[in-house]
Amino acid sequence: MRTEGHDLRHHGDAEVRDDGAALTDLAVNVRAHTPPVWLRERIAVSLGSLAAYPDGRSARAAVAQRHGLPVERVLLTAGAAEAFVLLARALKVRRPVVVHPQFTEPEAALRDAGHSVDRVLLREEDGFRLDAAAVPEDADLVVIGNPTNPTSVLHPATAITELARPGRTLVVDEAFMDAVPGEREALAGRTDVPGLVVLRSLTKTWGLAGLRVGYVLAAPETVADLERAQPLWPVSTPALAAAEACVSPRALAEAAHAAHRVAADRAHLVAGLEEFASDGLRVAGPAEGPFVLMRLPHAAAVRAHLRDLGFAVRRGDTFPGLGEEWLRLAVRDRATVNSFLQALDRAVTLAGA
Repeated sequence: MRTEGHDLRHHGDAEVRDDGAALTDLAVNVRAHTPPVWLRERIAVSLGSLAAYPDGRSARAAVAQRHGLPVERVLLTAGAAEAFVLLARALKVRRPVVVHPQFTEPEAALRDAGHSVDRVLLREEDGFRLDAAAVPEDADLVVIGNPTNPTSVLHPATAITELARPGRTLVVDEAFMDAVPGEREALAGRTDVPGLVVLRSLTKTWGLAGLRVGYVLAAPETVADLERAQPLWPVSTPALAAAEACVSPRALAEAAHAAHRVAADRAHLVAGLEEFASDGLRVAGPAEGPFVLMRLPHAAAVRAHLRDLGFAVRRGDTFPGLGEEWLRLAVRDRATVNSFLQALDRAVTLAGA
């Protein structure tokens, strides 16, 4: 879907399909070396139950317990992407607003459902920080990511809750929140914010993009509306097993450890990128997610040269509010980052030649 020059259906996985499959992947924001062995084993055990229809009660209860909520406030979905489709189809809204730059699937889903979507574009000169006053007062659905993909900005919870209004649904995409140490600024589990809907994904931290599992946290009446829009048995038995496993105490401890490691690796990446300041490279930030957004001259040519040198990165021009000079990089381990920085040095030289 193209809207005003932006391909809303383009995602990072397109960079590593077909001829990109052999590239070192800095385009997809899924934690490397996942899923872990113990999680693969838990999923494998569930395969013995494939003859029975999926029963999501146990996984739903586990997610509810993880966030200190009653089960009536939890809806399991086939990834966060399904949740955006459900929201677009099930909620009766007149003026939906999407805060950009951010993940484009919410807007695409709303447009596919027949809605006219307004955009609020956050500005680079403001550090892509949320300005609640920029959101139209009569917006009855507002969508924002936190931390935001692709800017990696972590908005204060107080700034986001300023958007809450009676009669407004406030959708906060927290797909990457478990990659933030301490999950600071998280709204998952809050019941005091009117109209709040929080989306979570288990894809990114646990490497489950191919399994499709996520969930919605919202008021019981909203959950009921979304559930009625779902097909029967929307989440498979293996995905339910993964959901239950990924909210266990063991998994939460591992995710917390991984978040600190990602933060250290991100700092190493940003420090390396800042060495290219004399070439006009700028890093958006401060980055708080497992990815970094950078702006540099000749970015399209740099990206092409990086592919020739064995690295896939995410183009930024498909995000409303960004242009061809933007690229997004997934955070990887230091050895991979060091190799990438060497390739970037070469790519920048070739692009400017």
